Amino acid sequence: MFREIENKVKAARKALKSIGYVAEEVSAEEFYDFMIGETFSGDITTLNDVLGNDYLMIHEVVEISELKKMGKRIDKRVIVNSPKTVIYDAHFTALEKELSCALHRKDYSWIRTRLRQYKESVLNGDPNLPEEMRFRAESIFNKFRKLIQRKKGA
Repeated sequence: MFREIENKVKAARKALKSIGYVAEEVSAEEFYDFMIGETFSGDITTLNDVLGNDYLMIHEVVEISELKKMGKRIDKRVIVNSPKTVIYDAHFTALEKELSCALHRKDYSWIRTRLRQYKESVLNGDPNLPEEMRFRAESIFNKFRKLIQRKKGA
């Protein structure tokens, strides 16, 4: 399994490079620990879900990378041991990069799907979202919604 994770992380880092984002090195062990670790959100996305989807891999690699850039040690408790604003900051950057990769690939269907999920889970129903992060959350949604509306026919 660790070999598969290594290969998927490498592919995600390459995809990110194509949009100008340089991700930190992420080991298979760090990725695994992050994915099976504790959360405060009750997220039900599984390791296999992520390994099976290029965009979710991109998202998680960016999230881990952003936490590492903030000096966080990646382990099973990094999410619950970090301030929520730090976690949401990494999460929002990850979402932006994930959607930017999809836009780069002209995968408008994925962007529409993720915006729908994001609206339901974050904008309309996340009790953990710090109020000071709401503006950024809404800005990301509005930015990509506008980009997609221009691509109606796509």
